[in-house]
Amino acid sequence: MTKVDKVSLWIEKFGEKITENKEHLNSLDTAIGDGDHGSNLTRGATAVKEQAEGADYENLSDLFKDVGMTLVSKVGGASGPLYGSAFIEMAKKARETEDIGEILSAGLEGIQKRGKADTGEKTMVDEWAPVIEHVQNDSLTEEVITEILQKTKDMKATKGRASYLGDRSIGHIDPGAQSSAYLFEALLEAGVLDE
Repeated sequence: MTKVDKVSLWIEKFGEKITENKEHLNSLDTAIGDGDHGSNLTRGATAVKEQAEGADYENLSDLFKDVGMTLVSKVGGASGPLYGSAFIEMAKKARETEDIGEILSAGLEGIQKRGKADTGEKTMVDEWAPVIEHVQNDSLTEEVITEILQKTKDMKATKGRASYLGDRSIGHIDPGAQSSAYLFEALLEAGVLDE
């Protein structure tokens, strides 16, 4: 399997996880957001799947770019622009390297630039940043992904819609961190890191 095949499988598995867990993501978002994170991302996953069906990618950059552009144009709320920005930045980085750690780091920069978020603010950044460290240290496991996700529960949201709740956001898992956890679980399952 080529790297492009594995990454295609990763994106496909991510879409399946989002779709299967749509209601769970919506319920997490109902607690601290506007309740549509799962529905929005499922719409994006469907659009990405349709896009991929007719495509035959020769490189990672084109694949990531298509995913990013599709998410930006098809997904509402904050998640479309944030995930879209991540994949668009990953596409740029993939022109220079096939190192997934470096590519994911570029994706994180895209999210932070678009969302103006930093770690500790109870957003998807709190899943991405520590996961990427584990990718780069070759120590990423499903347990690690879950542990990192659980840590968002005790954080107080200071960014995004959840920040309006102040202290009441504590005790809830961030929906963006949860969908990002699915992204990284799919990364492991697709064998992208097995090199």
